[in-house]
Amino acid sequence: MTRKLDTFRQLHAAQSPLLLPNAWDAGSARLFESLGAKAIATTSAGVAWALGYPDGSRLPADAAVAHATNIARVLEVPLSVDLEDGYSDDARQVAQTVLRLIDAGVVGINLEDGAKPPELLVAKIRAIKEAAAKRGADIFINARTDVFLAGLAEKPAMVDETLRRAALYAKAGADGLFVPAVVAAGQIKAIAQAITLPLNVLAWNGLPPAAELAGLGVRRLSAGSGIAQVLWGRAEALAKGFLQEGKSEALEGQMPYPQLQALFQQRPA
Repeated sequence: MTRKLDTFRQLHAAQSPLLLPNAWDAGSARLFESLGAKAIATTSAGVAWALGYPDGSRLPADAAVAHATNIARVLEVPLSVDLEDGYSDDARQVAQTVLRLIDAGVVGINLEDGAKPPELLVAKIRAIKEAAAKRGADIFINARTDVFLAGLAEKPAMVDETLRRAALYAKAGADGLFVPAVVAAGQIKAIAQAITLPLNVLAWNGLPPAAELAGLGVRRLSAGSGIAQVLWGRAEALAKGFLQEGKSEALEGQMPYPQLQALFQQRPA
């Protein structure tokens, strides 16, 4: 576990951003690993939908842990789990959930502030780090702030508010900062230069390409729920065609059965 955590930390120090095509189940995680992903992160929205729940901290913590455990089972690369807000406002309870993830082989989490006071996320980060340290363990906490995503400040003040929260989260022990929905190059650069944590941004319309993001100081680029949403749309279209016409041609473009089978041969039990 220490080796995978060390590897995951090192991936945030590379010159090129760590590219994460977020997975939603063990199958998608294994597929992305086979395509060369250096680490796997989950999309909380994609996981929730795959398990029949709406996004937005509605997934039971037990279900989230069980699902993450199954994903970790098929992977050899580091796994980071999007834990939303930890599924609780009780910092100690969130810490206990994270300890279960550590036991399952997870090396990183995303933990968000959302519309709640940033001090609550501070308390959760501290509780997690303290509980892990008592076990002689650690986990990479990617603190997500929704200042841009949820409009938690007036537009001219968004960078300053993001930096204020970043300082709080870093002091509490966070290992990374995730700022979804920031797309302007100037704002990205200003944030990256002012923080001590590696900066993570989200694939978004208008976001500069990865090569340009590297020059702006970005160290991690996440696909978020984008790939899952595209596939949900494709599944809807395929099912409609099949149900309306009943033609086998509606199911063209399949990944070959032997190729799919090969993804899961001789994987960890």
